[in-house]
Amino acid sequence: MEGATGAGRTIAIVPAYNEEAALPAVLSELHSTAPDLDVVVISDGSTDRTAAVARAAGVHVVELPYNLGIGGALQTGFRFAVRGGWERAVQIDADGQHDPAEVARLAAALDDGADLVVGSRFAGGRGYHVGMVRGSAMGAIRAGVRLLSGRRFTDTSSGFRGFSRRMIVAFADSYPSDYLDSVEALLLALRGGFTVVEVPVAMRVRAGGRPSTRNIRLAYHMVRLVVVMVSSASRHPRPQVSP
Repeated sequence: MEGATGAGRTIAIVPAYNEEAALPAVLSELHSTAPDLDVVVISDGSTDRTAAVARAAGVHVVELPYNLGIGGALQTGFRFAVRGGWERAVQIDADGQHDPAEVARLAAALDDGADLVVGSRFAGGRGYHVGMVRGSAMGAIRAGVRLLSGRRFTDTSSGFRGFSRRMIVAFADSYPSDYLDSVEALLLALRGGFTVVEVPVAMRVRAGGRPSTRNIRLAYHMVRLVVVMVSSASRHPRPQVSP
Protein backbone atom coordinates (compact mmCIF):
# COMPACT_ATOMS: atom_id res chain seq x y z
CA MET A 1 0.00 0.00 0.00
CA GLU A 2 3.01 2.29 -0.21
CA GLY A 3 2.81 5.41 -2.30
CA ALA A 4 -0.75 6.41 -1.45
CA THR A 5 -0.89 10.21 -1.34
CA GLY A 6 -4.45 11.41 -1.59
CA ALA A 7 -4.93 14.07 1.06
CA GLY A 8 -7.99 16.17 0.29
CA ARG A 9 -9.00 14.14 -2.76
CA THR A 10 -11.54 11.50 -3.68
CA ILE A 11 -10.65 7.89 -4.42
CA ALA A 12 -12.64 5.28 -6.29
CA ILE A 13 -12.47 1.86 -4.63
CA VAL A 14 -12.90 -0.86 -7.25
CA PRO A 15 -13.20 -4.40 -5.83
CA ALA A 16 -12.38 -6.89 -8.57
CA TYR A 17 -12.41 -10.67 -8.73
CA ASN A 18 -11.33 -12.09 -12.11
CA GLU A 19 -12.48 -9.00 -14.02
CA GLU A 20 -9.70 -8.73 -16.61
CA ALA A 21 -12.27 -8.64 -19.43
CA ALA A 22 -14.26 -5.63 -18.22
CA LEU A 23 -11.72 -3.75 -16.10
CA PRO A 24 -9.67 -2.00 -18.84
CA ALA A 25 -12.74 -0.28 -20.28
CA VAL A 26 -13.99 0.65 -16.79
CA LEU A 27 -10.69 2.25 -15.83
CA SER A 28 -10.38 4.01 -19.20
CA GLU A 29 -13.86 5.50 -18.84
CA LEU A 30 -13.16 6.54 -15.25
CA HIS A 31 -10.03 8.36 -16.40
CA SER A 32 -11.75 10.15 -19.27
CA THR A 33 -14.94 11.03 -17.35
CA ALA A 34 -13.44 11.87 -13.95
CA PRO A 35 -9.73 12.58 -14.52
CA ASP A 36 -9.26 14.05 -11.03
CA LEU A 37 -10.53 10.89 -9.36
CA ASP A 38 -7.86 8.66 -7.84
CA VAL A 39 -8.46 4.91 -8.22
CA VAL A 40 -7.47 1.81 -6.29
CA VAL A 41 -8.28 -1.65 -7.61
CA ILE A 42 -8.53 -4.34 -4.95
CA SER A 43 -7.73 -7.59 -6.73
CA ASP A 44 -9.60 -10.02 -4.48
CA GLY A 45 -7.55 -13.17 -4.91
CA SER A 46 -7.99 -13.02 -8.70
CA THR A 47 -6.47 -15.85 -10.69
CA ASP A 48 -6.54 -14.00 -14.01
CA ARG A 49 -4.78 -10.79 -15.12
CA THR A 50 -6.96 -8.39 -13.10
CA ALA A 51 -4.01 -6.92 -11.18
CA ALA A 52 -1.84 -6.70 -14.30
CA VAL A 53 -4.40 -4.77 -16.35
CA ALA A 54 -5.00 -2.42 -13.41
CA ARG A 55 -1.28 -1.67 -13.14
CA ALA A 56 -1.11 -1.13 -16.90
CA ALA A 57 -3.80 1.54 -16.47
CA GLY A 58 -1.61 3.36 -13.95
CA VAL A 59 -3.92 3.10 -10.93
CA HIS A 60 -3.19 1.97 -7.37
CA VAL A 61 -3.43 -1.80 -6.95
CA VAL A 62 -3.78 -3.93 -3.83
CA GLU A 63 -3.55 -7.69 -4.35
CA LEU A 64 -5.16 -9.94 -1.77
CA PRO A 65 -3.56 -13.39 -1.52
CA TYR A 66 -6.92 -15.16 -1.56
CA ASN A 67 -10.55 -14.31 -2.17
CA LEU A 68 -12.12 -12.50 0.79
CA GLY A 69 -15.38 -11.59 -0.91
CA ILE A 70 -16.78 -8.14 -1.62
CA GLY A 71 -16.91 -7.11 2.05
CA GLY A 72 -13.29 -7.97 2.74
CA ALA A 73 -12.14 -6.31 -0.46
CA LEU A 74 -14.04 -3.13 0.37
CA GLN A 75 -12.66 -2.98 3.90
CA THR A 76 -9.19 -3.27 2.39
CA GLY A 77 -10.04 -0.31 0.16
CA PHE A 78 -11.25 1.73 3.12
CA ARG A 79 -8.04 1.01 5.02
CA PHE A 80 -6.04 2.05 1.96
CA ALA A 81 -8.00 5.30 1.80
CA VAL A 82 -7.45 5.99 5.52
CA ARG A 83 -3.72 5.43 5.28
CA GLY A 84 -3.45 7.56 2.16
CA GLY A 85 -5.42 10.47 3.59
CA TRP A 86 -8.27 10.54 1.09
CA GLU A 87 -11.20 12.62 2.29
CA ARG A 88 -13.92 10.88 0.28
CA ALA A 89 -14.42 7.61 -1.54
CA VAL A 90 -16.79 6.11 -4.07
CA GLN A 91 -17.41 2.42 -4.56
CA ILE A 92 -17.46 1.37 -8.21
CA ASP A 93 -17.94 -2.13 -9.60
CA ALA A 94 -15.31 -3.56 -11.94
CA ASP A 95 -17.87 -5.07 -14.29
CA GLY A 96 -18.99 -1.87 -16.02
CA GLN A 97 -22.45 -1.55 -14.45
CA HIS A 98 -21.71 1.78 -12.78
CA ASP A 99 -21.60 4.86 -15.00
CA PRO A 100 -18.63 7.08 -14.04
CA ALA A 101 -20.65 10.11 -15.17
CA GLU A 102 -22.94 9.48 -12.18
CA VAL A 103 -20.08 9.88 -9.68
CA ALA A 104 -20.87 13.59 -9.68
CA ARG A 105 -24.29 12.84 -8.13
CA LEU A 106 -22.66 10.97 -5.26
CA ALA A 107 -20.06 13.71 -4.79
CA ALA A 108 -22.75 16.42 -4.69
CA ALA A 109 -24.57 14.62 -1.89
CA LEU A 110 -21.30 14.27 0.04
CA ASP A 111 -20.74 18.01 -0.45
CA ASP A 112 -24.16 18.59 1.10
CA GLY A 113 -23.11 16.80 4.28
CA ALA A 114 -24.00 13.13 3.73
CA ASP A 115 -21.73 10.44 5.15
CA LEU A 116 -23.08 7.54 3.09
CA VAL A 117 -24.66 8.12 -0.32
CA VAL A 118 -26.50 5.23 -1.94
CA GLY A 119 -26.87 5.39 -5.71
CA SER A 120 -30.38 4.03 -6.24
CA ARG A 121 -31.35 2.13 -9.38
CA PHE A 122 -35.03 2.67 -8.64
CA ALA A 123 -35.38 6.23 -7.28
CA GLY A 124 -36.61 9.01 -9.52
CA GLY A 125 -38.52 6.71 -11.85
CA ARG A 126 -35.42 4.86 -13.07
CA GLY A 127 -36.43 1.85 -15.17
CA TYR A 128 -33.87 -0.70 -13.94
CA HIS A 129 -35.23 -4.24 -14.41
CA VAL A 130 -34.57 -7.25 -12.16
CA GLY A 131 -35.97 -10.77 -12.33
CA MET A 132 -38.96 -11.89 -10.26
CA VAL A 133 -36.99 -13.91 -7.69
CA ARG A 134 -34.38 -11.24 -7.19
CA GLY A 135 -36.98 -8.48 -7.15
CA SER A 136 -39.01 -10.25 -4.46
CA ALA A 137 -35.89 -10.75 -2.35
CA MET A 138 -34.94 -7.09 -2.71
CA GLY A 139 -38.44 -6.05 -1.68
CA ALA A 140 -38.26 -8.20 1.45
CA ILE A 141 -34.91 -6.67 2.35
CA ARG A 142 -36.25 -3.15 1.89
CA ALA A 143 -39.16 -3.95 4.21
CA GLY A 144 -36.79 -5.40 6.82
CA VAL A 145 -34.51 -2.37 6.71
CA ARG A 146 -37.51 -0.06 7.15
CA LEU A 147 -38.74 -2.03 10.17
CA LEU A 148 -35.31 -2.01 11.78
CA SER A 149 -34.26 1.54 10.98
CA GLY A 150 -37.45 3.52 10.54
CA ARG A 151 -36.11 4.73 7.17
CA ARG A 152 -37.51 3.96 3.75
CA PHE A 153 -35.01 3.21 0.96
CA THR A 154 -35.68 2.29 -2.65
CA ASP A 155 -32.40 0.40 -3.14
CA THR A 156 -30.79 -1.16 -0.07
CA SER A 157 -28.37 -3.39 -1.99
CA SER A 158 -26.85 -0.97 -4.49
CA GLY A 159 -23.08 -1.19 -4.67
CA PHE A 160 -22.70 2.27 -6.18
CA ARG A 161 -21.99 4.41 -3.11
CA GLY A 162 -20.15 7.45 -1.81
CA PHE A 163 -18.47 7.79 1.59
CA SER A 164 -17.33 10.74 3.71
CA ARG A 165 -14.01 10.66 5.54
CA ARG A 166 -15.61 9.71 8.85
CA MET A 167 -17.59 6.94 7.14
CA ILE A 168 -14.37 5.66 5.55
CA VAL A 169 -12.68 5.58 8.95
CA ALA A 170 -15.62 3.73 10.53
CA PHE A 171 -15.80 1.12 7.77
CA ALA A 172 -12.02 0.67 7.75
CA ASP A 173 -12.39 -0.54 11.33
CA SER A 174 -15.57 -2.56 10.93
CA TYR A 175 -17.25 -3.52 7.67
CA PRO A 176 -19.50 -6.57 7.06
CA SER A 177 -17.54 -9.31 5.36
CA ASP A 178 -20.32 -11.51 4.03
CA TYR A 179 -22.42 -11.49 0.89
CA LEU A 180 -25.14 -8.78 0.95
CA ASP A 181 -22.68 -6.70 2.94
CA SER A 182 -24.25 -3.56 1.47
CA VAL A 183 -27.45 -4.09 3.46
CA GLU A 184 -25.65 -4.68 6.74
CA ALA A 185 -23.39 -1.69 6.07
CA LEU A 186 -26.47 0.48 5.56
CA LEU A 187 -27.86 -0.59 8.93
CA LEU A 188 -24.50 -0.06 10.62
CA ALA A 189 -24.29 3.48 9.27
CA LEU A 190 -27.82 4.31 10.39
CA ARG A 191 -27.29 2.90 13.87
CA GLY A 192 -23.97 4.73 14.12
CA GLY A 193 -25.71 8.07 13.66
CA PHE A 194 -24.24 8.76 10.22
CA THR A 195 -26.17 10.78 7.65
CA VAL A 196 -27.40 8.43 4.93
CA VAL A 197 -29.13 9.56 1.72
CA GLU A 198 -30.14 8.10 -1.63
CA VAL A 199 -29.66 9.69 -5.04
CA PRO A 200 -31.05 8.36 -8.34
CA VAL A 201 -28.43 6.91 -10.70
CA ALA A 202 -28.45 5.01 -13.97
CA MET A 203 -27.09 1.46 -14.08
CA ARG A 204 -25.90 -0.54 -17.06
CA VAL A 205 -25.58 -4.23 -17.91
CA ARG A 206 -22.36 -6.03 -17.11
CA ALA A 207 -19.53 -5.44 -19.57
CA GLY A 208 -17.86 -8.77 -18.82
CA GLY A 209 -17.02 -11.37 -16.19
CA ARG A 210 -19.59 -13.47 -14.35
CA PRO A 211 -22.34 -12.12 -12.11
CA SER A 212 -22.05 -13.19 -8.48
CA THR A 213 -25.81 -13.44 -7.87
CA ARG A 214 -27.46 -16.81 -8.44
CA ASN A 215 -30.92 -17.75 -7.19
CA ILE A 216 -29.75 -20.53 -4.87
CA ARG A 217 -26.93 -18.44 -3.47
CA LEU A 218 -29.24 -15.46 -3.09
CA ALA A 219 -31.80 -17.57 -1.20
CA TYR A 220 -29.12 -18.87 1.19
CA HIS A 221 -27.79 -15.43 1.95
CA MET A 222 -31.30 -14.01 2.27
CA VAL A 223 -31.94 -16.50 5.07
CA ARG A 224 -28.64 -15.59 6.68
CA LEU A 225 -29.40 -11.88 6.39
CA VAL A 226 -32.81 -12.34 8.03
CA VAL A 227 -31.11 -14.09 10.96
CA VAL A 228 -28.59 -11.23 11.25
CA MET A 229 -31.31 -8.59 11.09
CA VAL A 230 -33.52 -10.32 13.66
CA SER A 231 -30.54 -10.87 15.96
CA SER A 232 -29.57 -7.24 15.57
CA ALA A 233 -33.11 -6.09 16.31
CA SER A 234 -33.11 -8.05 19.56
CA ARG A 235 -30.12 -6.00 20.73
CA HIS A 236 -31.51 -2.61 19.72
CA PRO A 237 -34.81 -0.85 20.40
CA ARG A 238 -37.16 -0.88 17.44
CA PRO A 239 -37.39 2.62 15.93
CA GLN A 240 -40.67 4.32 15.10
CA VAL A 241 -41.56 3.97 11.43
CA SER A 242 -42.89 7.11 9.82
CA PRO A 243 -46.15 6.71 7.88
